[in-house]
Amino acid sequence: MKKKQKENIAILVAIGIMVLLFISSSQPYEQQTAIPLLRQTLHFKPFESELRHIEFLYAGQLISVRELGYFEFVEFFIRKFAHFSTYFILGYSWLYALSGKIRDKKTALLVSLLLCVFYAAFDEFHQSLTPNRTPLLEDVLLDSFGSILGIGALYLTDAFRFKKRR
Repeated sequence: MKKKQKENIAILVAIGIMVLLFISSSQPYEQQTAIPLLRQTLHFKPFESELRHIEFLYAGQLISVRELGYFEFVEFFIRKFAHFSTYFILGYSWLYALSGKIRDKKTALLVSLLLCVFYAAFDEFHQSLTPNRTPLLEDVLLDSFGSILGIGALYLTDAFRFKKRR
């Protein structure tokens, strides 16, 4: 497959992710919750005794098994991992796509980052319009961090390939 085709696929992946995020942030929490599935599949509560020792603040809320309950605690991590990993792929995809379209690599990197960060902020704003959804600055930061790492992963991979070819 040619590089231009791969870049076009990367654009489609990035846009597809953005569409899925938009749809997801349009849904109330009750439509998205994984709690029923977690209750069914993790009914024996694996690692509960280990997880009981984890406690921290996120957006001013205490996150712990004791505070939320086992299944809600596990779901919290699944949801935050979904935030992070989705934006990791989004950042990676945008940089891959734009690296072939924008000659200056630093500009491609900056545009990719700005697209991801602005979309993360827009997505949280969009959530504010959805019943039973809470927009959080911390989620924008988590999404942005995922994007930065996705962009950084591609940037470092390309730098390593370039250095190796020399």
